[in-house]
Amino acid sequence: MFKFLKDKLKGAISKISGKVEEETKEEVSEPISELKEKVVEAEDKKEIKEEVEVLKEDIKEVAEEIKEEVKKEKPDVEKIKEEVKEIKEEAEDIKKGFFGKIKEKITTKKISSDKFEELFNELEMALLENNVALEVIDKIKDDLKVNLVEKPLKRTKVEEIIKDSLKNSINDLFDVGEVDLLDSIKNKAEKPFVVSFVGINGSGKTTSIAKVANMLKENNISCVLAAADTFRAASIEQLQIHSDNLGVKVIKHDYGSDPAAVAFDAVKYAKGKNIDVVLIDTAGRMHSNQNLMEELKKLVRVAKPDFKLFVGESITGNDCVEQAREFNETIGIDGIILTKLDVDEKGGAAISVSYVTKKPIIFVGKGQSYGDLEPFDSNMVAEGLGF
Repeated sequence: MFKFLKDKLKGAISKISGKVEEETKEEVSEPISELKEKVVEAEDKKEIKEEVEVLKEDIKEVAEEIKEEVKKEKPDVEKIKEEVKEIKEEAEDIKKGFFGKIKEKITTKKISSDKFEELFNELEMALLENNVALEVIDKIKDDLKVNLVEKPLKRTKVEEIIKDSLKNSINDLFDVGEVDLLDSIKNKAEKPFVVSFVGINGSGKTTSIAKVANMLKENNISCVLAAADTFRAASIEQLQIHSDNLGVKVIKHDYGSDPAAVAFDAVKYAKGKNIDVVLIDTAGRMHSNQNLMEELKKLVRVAKPDFKLFVGESITGNDCVEQAREFNETIGIDGIILTKLDVDEKGGAAISVSYVTKKPIIFVGKGQSYGDLEPFDSNMVAEGLGF
């Protein structure tokens, strides 16, 4: 899963950290003899000179106190020792501070805004090549900028900082609220709980409905299927096969019938039979087809689904993200099912779709069997990318 993106990101991060280390070495390649000369001449520097002057004044004050004590023939030896000790420690701190600055220059690197833009190109290309949405790339860039620009970075830690920032950014992408569909179904006071499945042709809606029906059955939740795809040839037969295999009822009309009428009858049937859930299959439609989208709006008005699930193929990348965006703007989706995640080497859709729509990924499909439906866990994305 996400192998291609994982390899691309790994290469980009390695290139960036390599460039930073190489440039830092060049910046600190001045001979050691020059550093030694700087140490010798350090007192000429304003900041050191000012502190040395303060020390001289302190020594004068101590000397005056010693003289006064001697005059009184009652020198406070312990006090004198303590003050001399403090002066020595202060002098040592100044010395350490100066050497610390030299060490920091050698071992750390500050990245300017301009340099960051140049370095980020490596990551940006890796993300674009793997169909990550522009909004997501901008977020990752902003997060990384906060952690890298004008900060003293240890050369050996640049790669680690980038990886940690990417991991946090990716986890943040899924911070859109959590939805537990089973809990939502169980907590609805009046049955049935109605779920409509929407998406384009071939995205896996019908198979996903069968998988959800199987999941409900395993949790002792009754359901009925609504064959509201009255447009695609053999769609009703396909849903009927699944219903026969799972032992659940399917409500169907003839091809060419009004999909909203099918959905209405399925809800009515569920109410009469005290069935917990209605799962509505809809015809696949491109988000750009206004007539079919209007038909979908009608179905939503009639069936009044409690939950609208967008089903999209993970492997279609940015197309999947744009489809989800359009369906969300048209009917207001509540959650997402990503299919074929197990064969998705790029991962752009999985990374982007939640952030773009601000809706949670509820389930992911990883096979053709009825049991191949898993609750989505955002950690699987970061782990799939090697973070």
